[in-house]
Amino acid sequence: MPSNDVRILAQAAVPTAAVGAVAAVVSGVVAGGKGAVGAGVATLVVILFMGIGLYVLQRTAKSLPHLFQAMGLMLYTAQILLLFVFVAVFKNTTLFHPKAFALTLVVGTLTWIAAQTRAHMKSKILYVEPDSSTKPEKTGHSS
Repeated sequence: MPSNDVRILAQAAVPTAAVGAVAAVVSGVVAGGKGAVGAGVATLVVILFMGIGLYVLQRTAKSLPHLFQAMGLMLYTAQILLLFVFVAVFKNTTLFHPKAFALTLVVGTLTWIAAQTRAHMKSKILYVEPDSSTKPEKTGHSS
């Protein structure tokens, strides 16, 4: 991964992990150990899903730039649907507290999206890659 991609990944994953840690503490206080486990699992799921999505999106941007926007929309839709599937599958689990899991999943996803959006807006990524092999030709008159 190029350095911009790693920077964006870190700028999205770190706040999500921090929010997940806070959610684990709050869930642990409110719902006990199973609440903390549910929040921890949800945080890991969000970071894993969204991290893989970011990786796929960056690879698509480099190899198939004409599909970037459509791929981004499809990818985010698929991620949200998969997260809803996770909530539905673990709705009645006894491994962890399902409400703590679901709430942390939603809050973690929103945190990731906000942090990734902020990282993209603050990054200085060139829209057009300069071609270093050609020199610009002089046009017009010089004063």
